[in-house]
Amino acid sequence: MKNYTQVYVKNSIEAVDMYCNAFGAEVTFQIKNDTNDAYAHCELSVKGEPFLAVSEAVNPCDISVIHKEKWQTMTFNVFEIGSEEAVHKAFHILSDGGVVIEPIKEVPWSKCCATVIDKYGVCWWISI
Repeated sequence: MKNYTQVYVKNSIEAVDMYCNAFGAEVTFQIKNDTNDAYAHCELSVKGEPFLAVSEAVNPCDISVIHKEKWQTMTFNVFEIGSEEAVHKAFHILSDGGVVIEPIKEVPWSKCCATVIDKYGVCWWISI
C-alpha cells in the first residue's frame, strides 16, 4: 500500500514550486487543468520517496482567516529532515507570507523544530 498526503490549495503551481524549494522535492507526476494554469493533480517525492500530492482547490478559501485565527485543523509532520540547516531553510520558505505558530526551538523530543502555517493555509511541523 502507498500513501500520499493530499493538499488542495489556491495557486497550486506556485505552491508546488515553494514545496519543492522548501523540502528539496521534485515533481514525479503531474496533470494540469484544461487551461494549463493549475494542477489537477501533482505528486512530489523527496529522494525517491513519495512525499505530497497537490491539487488546485476548487472552492474559495480565505487564508487570512486561517492565519488570523492560527487554525491548525491538520498538521503535516516532516521530520528527520536531515539537519538544522534544512529545518531553517524550510522554515524560512514556508513562513514567507505565512504565520509562525511555534518558532524554531528545542523541545524534549526534538533538538530543532518549528510549526508554521504557510501562505496557502497548510500547517507544517518541521524537525530534524
